[in-house]
Amino acid sequence: MTIEVLVADDHAAVRSGLALILDNADGVEVVGEAADGAEAIRLARVLRPDVTLMDVRMPGVDGIAATRALLAEELCEVLVLTTFDLDEYVYAALRAGAAGFLLKSVEAPRLVEAVLLVAAGEGVLAPQITRKLIRAFAETEQPGPEPPTGLDELTERERDVLACLGRGLSNAQIAARLFIMETTVKTHVSRILAKLQIRSRVQAAIVAQEAGFAPPDVR
Repeated sequence: MTIEVLVADDHAAVRSGLALILDNADGVEVVGEAADGAEAIRLARVLRPDVTLMDVRMPGVDGIAATRALLAEELCEVLVLTTFDLDEYVYAALRAGAAGFLLKSVEAPRLVEAVLLVAAGEGVLAPQITRKLIRAFAETEQPGPEPPTGLDELTERERDVLACLGRGLSNAQIAARLFIMETTVKTHVSRILAKLQIRSRVQAAIVAQEAGFAPPDVR
């Protein structure tokens, strides 16, 4: 199965570079390129990609508004491209349900890996980005997300899985750590998102870190 990707960035050189990397990867095909958010929305409606790589700051309709539109219409997963100085734009993308965040300085193998993970229903969030997101929430004047009301509803195993999500572990890594099947991990993740009323693994990772969940001991 080929993973189809739409690349949205207002810099032509960046778009071309990202497209070149992805088109040279096995199982990935760039089906379109967009110079702004409005074009990304239009192309996504026509092309129905699996994943859109979305720049945050673009003229006209920015990446946040485009992310919100794509996810509201359930057109594709969104992987946000950002610089390391995280700001309110990234917070807004998180609230919109973006599947993950990549730095624009990402190396080619990690870019391909991230696209494949997001297409498979996983999230991509480096630990250092998680820490900066939490710091941004604490420092911004914009109100942070409402505390999830479903933490008390989580089972012990779901809390273990949530703690692992907070450390940026993949489904395979969680399965190995907890000695359970990867399909079981996927089931737990789905239930966690439903109970916490959140949309993405990235949001779950933030919840886990803010709640102080520690990775479970191997048992």
